[in-house]
Formats: sequence, structure tokens, C-alpha cells
Amino acid sequence: MKTIDELVQDGVEGKRVFVRADLNVPLDGTTITDDGRIRAVAPTIAKLAAAGAKVIVASHLGRPKGAPDPAFSLAPVAVRLGELLGRNVSFATDTVGDSAKATVAALANGEVTLLENLRFNAGETSKDDAERGAFADALAALADLYVGDGFGAVHRKHASVFDLPARLPHAAGDLIATEVGVLKKLTDDVARPYVVVLGGAKVSDKIGVIDNLLKKADKILIGGGMSYTFLAAKGHEVGISLLQKDQIPTCLAYLAEAEKRGVEFVLPVDVLVSADFPDLKGKTPANPDLVASDAIPADKEGLDIGPKTRELYAAKLADAGTVFWNGPMGVFEHPDYANGTKAVAQALIDSPAFTVVGGGDSAAAVRLLGFDENAFGHISTGGGASLEYLEGKTLPGLAALED
Repeated sequence: MKTIDELVQDGVEGKRVFVRADLNVPLDGTTITDDGRIRAVAPTIAKLAAAGAKVIVASHLGRPKGAPDPAFSLAPVAVRLGELLGRNVSFATDTVGDSAKATVAALANGEVTLLENLRFNAGETSKDDAERGAFADALAALADLYVGDGFGAVHRKHASVFDLPARLPHAAGDLIATEVGVLKKLTDDVARPYVVVLGGAKVSDKIGVIDNLLKKADKILIGGGMSYTFLAAKGHEVGISLLQKDQIPTCLAYLAEAEKRGVEFVLPVDVLVSADFPDLKGKTPANPDLVASDAIPADKEGLDIGPKTRELYAAKLADAGTVFWNGPMGVFEHPDYANGTKAVAQALIDSPAFTVVGGGDSAAAVRLLGFDENAFGHISTGGGASLEYLEGKTLPGLAALED
């Protein structure tokens, strides 16, 4: 896999360099509420611009249905990217149309432009190879070189991620190189004890990664909505908590496999419950009840791990050599249900281990709850991509960058 430094060494001055970034940031109207992904790729863009390249940045945002949708425009991202780079970033109002062609043609050496949302074109995500290829051809016509640096999208077989690198000389950006290096520390060269913390809503979202990590981890700690399916599998009442009944046999199999392999599989011992899901907009007080995890009332919903579980999980993390965390412990967006996620984040900071926050909601929680990102070993920009890598899958976007 060629690096961006090698690309720059070969010479990029005056060349049009297409950078596939992951700028899929959360928006409240036109306000960016978390710019972590923009900040993560900015150094790659700055390096190319400083070397005299004409930099064409492209990304998706949200899930528009293959046609322009103002709610998913990247226009606010162009403004924020310009602020971070300390230079003007021009904006093309389409992907491969007249605006894109004119904007790219107007670039001088060292200048940067951002194309409109790639998913406004149906060819970006098409399952039809010919349709996807046609869009990749149109994108390739805009550029001379390709840099893949959108780690959050490398698990997608999309035109700009998979097909485009085959059409242009290509290299991996610094962000992707960093992400892959970190993930190798979680798979090939693991400092032990290796502790995995998994949260989030659904067991079904984590099946592949649990399958694979049961062969590698020393401890697996479970929280979030997915924990209630595990508790139900153990025969406990979970009330109106999030429950995937069809995954109960899978949970039972995981518990049995963990015991067989000597992997410590840890579930919550107490939880915060309520009859009502909290108001996340106004964040009015929720007044939750604290109950043992095997005594959840039939009319209540589990929404966070309790104080005994927080202490238990912190103790399990205290002597770790490596920690991978993906998924919050509760509804962290509400202050009454944020303490479980806060406790896990603090335990990672306090641990001497190499700690990796696996993207997605976990990364968002770290920032929302005010933690110093530099206190962790690494915060991934791609939750889904990280999980699929840890499942042992081949990621199309990484395969496409290999020579």
C-alpha cells in the first residue's frame, strides 16, 4: 500500500489529487455538532496542498437516496474545513456536473475544493458494477491521482472507495495508515490482558466481532441496549428494555463459548431503569430507579449501567494491556444516563493499557462528555469499518489501495 508521503515525494505539484475523505459529520440543520472527522483528515489535505497539489476533496454525508437533498449538503463542511485549514475551500454544487468541472478547472496549485455529497449520485452506492463504474469514470476524469483517506467508508464497495482507485495511481492517506496500524495492534500484536468493551443497541450489530474476539480477548464487558438480550438469555426479566428475542440463542452460544475458552464474559450487575425514554432535546430530569440487573420491573426499561457495574468494569480495565471499546453503556446523550459511559471512558484514561475507542457513538460520546481525546491511545473515525476489520473481513476500500 503506497503512502501519501511516497506520492508527495514522487511529485504532486500542479496535479489534481482526488482525496476520498469521510466527512460524514452530524448536523443540526446546517450546524456541525461534531467536527471530529473533518479534523482527522485535515492534515492529509494540508500536506497535499503544501506540496502544490490541486486538491479535490469528496465524501458522503448521511443517506440521501441517490439524488440531491439539501438536508445532506456538504456546504457547511466546506466552510468548517476552510477554517481548519486556514484557507478558502471552494465548493462544487454537484459531483461530476458542470459545477464540479468548472470548480476543479479553476484550481490553482495548493488550492482545495470540496465536491457536493457523492451519494447525490445513484452510481456511488449502486450494486450494479456498470452503474458504479460509470460514476467512477466520471470522477476519474476530474483528477490525476487518488488518495484514500476516508477510513469510515472503507468497508463499503462504493464507486469512490472501491472502483475509483483502480482508475488512477493511488495511495493511502495518513489517517488510513494510522487506523490500519492501530487495528493491527488489536489483532496481530496484542499486549495482554486484552479487554473488549462492547455496548450500543443491538447484539445483531456485533455478532461478527464477538465471534472473532472470543478467540482473541481475555475479557469481554457488555453494556448498552445489547446487554438486555444477554440478561434475558440468562433467564432474567428485562421489562420493556431493548430486546432481540431472536438473538437469545446466539447469546447463549457466546456465553458457553466464552466459558469453554476461559474468556471472562461480564454483564451488568445493576442498571438504571425508567418507565419512559428520556427527553433528549430538552434533557428534563428523568428520575431513574436503580435496580439489580436480575430484578428489572416488567414495566421499566434499562437505560444505563448502575454504580456497582461501573466499579466492576473499572476494576476489570485497571490491569489491561490493551482495550478496545465500541458502543456506549447507556443513553449518554441525557445527563441522567451518561454516567456509565463516562465511567468506562475514565477507566480507559486511568488504565496503563493501549486504549482504542472504536468510532461511531463511542467517539461521539467522548467528545460530547468533554473528555480530552489525547488521553486515549486512539479514537477511530470509523465504527463500522473498525468492527468489520476486527471480524477478519476484507475491506473493499483497503483492498483497492493495495498495489
